[in-house]
Amino acid sequence: MKLKIAYWAVTGLFCLMMSYSGFSGLSGSPQVVEGFRHLGYPDYFRVLLGTAKLLGVVALLVPLVPRTLREWAYAGFTINLISASVSHYASGDPTGNVMGPLIFLGVMLASHQLWHRVSRGAAEPRPSVQPAMG
Repeated sequence: MKLKIAYWAVTGLFCLMMSYSGFSGLSGSPQVVEGFRHLGYPDYFRVLLGTAKLLGVVALLVPLVPRTLREWAYAGFTINLISASVSHYASGDPTGNVMGPLIFLGVMLASHQLWHRVSRGAAEPRPSVQPAMG
């Protein structure tokens, strides 16, 4: 039970951050648009990335999503977060902008590992309790 609580807490935190980032990308706010331009990305990429993040969040939060799709969501988020860190570094941004995506990558990796432990635990048969003889 503790493992499931840990999984949902970590995954919820990660999905909350990615949802905020995805909606921000789709909002077209001047700050976000300028941020993408600063990194050298075209405007359509902001919309594409925002949409992909929201779809990835759905893949992580909906329990009935096939295992393969969930793994692809984790892979996509990994590529996104590493790319964000490299983009900020290449653009000469401060260390906080470079490290932020890597910190969230750590949160995402914790979610991934907890998901595997929880799903593996659910698949393992419970030991049967034998009545005491005596």
